[in-house]
This record gives sequence, C-alpha cells and structure tokens, in this order.
Amino acid sequence: MTVERGVLALDEFPGPFDLQSTVESGQSYLWDRADGRMYDETGAFGGDAWYETVVRVDGDPAVVRVRQVDDRLEWESSVDAVPILRERLRLGDDLPAIRAATPDDEVVESAFDAYWGMRLVDDPAVPSLISFICSAQMRVARIHGMQRELERAFGSTVEFDGRTYHAFPTAEQLAEASEAELRDLGLGYRAPYVRDTARMVADGEAHPEEAAGLDYEDARESLTRFVGVGDKVADCVLLFALDYLEAVPLDTWIRTTIEEYYPDCDRGNYADTSRAIREAFGGEYAGYAQTYVFHYLR
Repeated sequence: MTVERGVLALDEFPGPFDLQSTVESGQSYLWDRADGRMYDETGAFGGDAWYETVVRVDGDPAVVRVRQVDDRLEWESSVDAVPILRERLRLGDDLPAIRAATPDDEVVESAFDAYWGMRLVDDPAVPSLISFICSAQMRVARIHGMQRELERAFGSTVEFDGRTYHAFPTAEQLAEASEAELRDLGLGYRAPYVRDTARMVADGEAHPEEAAGLDYEDARESLTRFVGVGDKVADCVLLFALDYLEAVPLDTWIRTTIEEYYPDCDRGNYADTSRAIREAFGGEYAGYAQTYVFHYLR
C-alpha cells in the first residue's frame, strides 16, 4: 500500500488551530497517539506528537496520521487526507467569529485565551454514539482505552506503513458481539447498551444520523431512542458528530461549573438547565464555549 504524504498550511483557514487540544479534550475517542501517551496529561495543548485514526473511504478502512508543526499539518495516509482532516477537525470553522458571538464572560474568555485554536471535532455518528455510551462515570483515558479494546476485538484490520491497524467496528460487527465478550473488555453494565444499540443500527431500526436536520431538542429526543442513551450522551453526539454547535452536554464537570459560576442557570431538570446555560454561553455556538470551559476547568 502506497504511503502518501502531504502538508496542509493552516493559514488557509479562519483563525488559529491547535491539534493536540482538539483531539485530546474529551470530544473524540477515535484518535490515538503514536507514542502511546493519549490523554496522559490534563490541559493538553500545543504539542507536536503524531496522531492516528482509521477512517472509512467508500466503506474501506484507511489510516490517517497527522501532526502539527508550527503553522502546518503534516500528514501520512494511503488516501488523500486533506478532505478528511478538513472535515474531522472542522478546519473551516471561523473561530474568531464564533468567539465574537459568545458573551463577554470571564470564565469563557479565560478558557478561550488558554486554549485558543482548539476546534470541535466532527466524528462519524455511530462510533461517536458508541463511545459516549461507554463514557458514563468514566475518566477520559479509560473511555479512550475502552474504544481501543473494541477496535482490537471486533474491528477490521488494515495494513499501513508496515503496521496493522484496527478500524472502529461497524454496527454490524458490534451487533455480533455477546454481552459476555463486551464485559470481558471492561464495559461492565454498558455492555448490553452497546450491543443493543449496535443491533438497532444494524437491523435498520434506527440510525443516529436520522436526528440530523431536526430542531435541536427534537434531535436530542431522537437519539434517546438508543439503549443507554440519555440526554447527556445525546448532546455529546449532537455536538461532536451531527453539527449541532449549540449543544451543551450537562456532564458532572459542567454541572459543577454551573453550580460555581452560573447558579442562576440551574433549573432543577436537564431540559430547562440546558436551555439556560446555552443562553448564557451565547446560543448558536454554546457548544464551542462549553468545550473550551470543559477543557479549561477539567
């Protein structure tokens, strides 16, 4: 398999970009570091490590490796990685305009200053859904490790540059897994959720992409059809896979942030608290503000 290499100049895109914080901020569990140190450090930012992921191009797995060196991305792949990196790393987002649309708030501004250049990710919907089903009561490093276990156990293999990589398993591959096999990988009580959700997709009963294009709260409700998916997991998938940049997942960290910095936004239930904190974070791009604040305070 031919190894293609290329360079992507970051000055082509609006605003700054930081690869490490984008892929090591708890948004995506589909990337890995070539040096094995993914999620080793809190407040990850500014590094030049190689990151790797397996994507599907016309259904076939392909490896993409990328690192940031100053104002450029250097990449290696068996395919043209440029369109993949543009999409997955949201390089086209106008970060200065997004920041300008966010209220002048001390916590949010401090977070933007600390990690300026971090983007949201745009992951495929099914892997994002499975990853966040696994995320309940888990540290980011453990969630990440769990996805690697799923890949090794059930994902298709692809050879690249003398190494064997594993793709994230398809819904069909996960649907064949038994609850016992998934529990053996450390999924615990999440095992039947992953299996049953995968079966819903594989059987054509439901697909997370059916939420795309619905009004935001209807989209969130659509995703809660899946087994093991509540409002918070649904919001994660909306924000990190389905282009709902206003979504604010109310996890433990953000609830603590609300308690400490935005107590007026606590309305006693998920839907109303969600509306209030989205408004406090500026509405349309509230998910961007949330992601910066999460990475900053975590």
